[in-house]
Amino acid sequence: MNDFVFQSPTRFVFGRDFADRVGEEVAALGAQHALLVYGGGSVVRTGLLDRVEASLDSADVTYAELAGVRPNPELGLVRKGIDLARVEKVDLVLAVGGGSVIDCSKAIAFGVPYQGDVWDFFSCKASVRECLPIACVLTIPAAGSEASASCVISNDALSLKRGTSSDAFRPRLAIMDPRLTFTLPQYQTAAGVTDIICHICERFFSSAGAVPVTDNIACGIIRAVMDAATAVTEKPDDYDARATIMWSGTLAHNDLCGCGRAAAAGKRAGGWESHGLEHEISAHHPEVAHGAGLAVILPAWMRYVWHADPTRFLAFAKGVFDVEPMDKTDEGTQDAVTYAIDELQRFFVGLGMPRALADLGLSPTDVDAWLGTLRQNKGERFGELMPLTMDDARAIYLSAF
Repeated sequence: MNDFVFQSPTRFVFGRDFADRVGEEVAALGAQHALLVYGGGSVVRTGLLDRVEASLDSADVTYAELAGVRPNPELGLVRKGIDLARVEKVDLVLAVGGGSVIDCSKAIAFGVPYQGDVWDFFSCKASVRECLPIACVLTIPAAGSEASASCVISNDALSLKRGTSSDAFRPRLAIMDPRLTFTLPQYQTAAGVTDIICHICERFFSSAGAVPVTDNIACGIIRAVMDAATAVTEKPDDYDARATIMWSGTLAHNDLCGCGRAAAAGKRAGGWESHGLEHEISAHHPEVAHGAGLAVILPAWMRYVWHADPTRFLAFAKGVFDVEPMDKTDEGTQDAVTYAIDELQRFFVGLGMPRALADLGLSPTDVDAWLGTLRQNKGERFGELMPLTMDDARAIYLSAF
């Protein structure tokens, strides 16, 4: 087990109707005037926004509002939010929505005290040191942004999608009511479950070797979320299954599943190759759901690199699917690993995720553009388990059609 630093300062308020407590919880943080950030679709239709506003009113917490956050949140709205937060002199940013809304809120929160342009944090020109407090009411379990040290923003003008990391912007508060997810469309649920599993896999497939405690936690969460995802396809209002998915999303990305697996203390475990490859797709095609892209890219990456560390992939096959080689030959190993990868992809497809990039309306002619921005973001080589060249990236992309 490698050295590690684990921090989870977020207060989780998890259960039925807890969205109605957001006012008192935010007030307990000392907030008096918040910036309320949301997308504007389901939170309005379902009445959640009205509930949140009523709760804030009852706690005497005033607020300004910023609506219109899209999936794959864009830099322009972040800049607008920073300007609004400064004018309004807010003392907390409150996100009501999923990972996109929370990431937008994070960028606003650390952009307000910074004197330069917020994109500096995403282009390695600045590090986050100051940040307004952040709270959230989670509506879509997927990104895990409600407890993570990660923030990803798209810059449409440059066709770039980049992330930054800092414990400074882990949310102080996360209100989590699984019943808010009962009405999620199946496709959105499936994309979220895929993202959750990928967050775990990115850490699992690091070069640290076996870390029994962390590895068992990781595989156990994957098994639990797979069972729960199957249950909600049959019964969307299965509270326990929805709760399992929601809590799994948090644990998948608050770094618990990477403890002891990172190359150095304070670093995030894994090379995040699949996320790096997929980010280029959804940066150039914002209409592509991140989880849907990952449903195709993760299995394609696994098939391309598994031979670099067969032991790690056998551990995944055993831990998630209870599959072991029939014998100790290379052929036995390949059969077990291939079966596990195929089973994972069958699970994604069974939830309604695409099998190939062509299913998303993409074409092999798009690959050169993706590689162009991938090179800007990652350099000529990136990754950990098997460092990828741009030729490797091209081969993975093309194998996914």
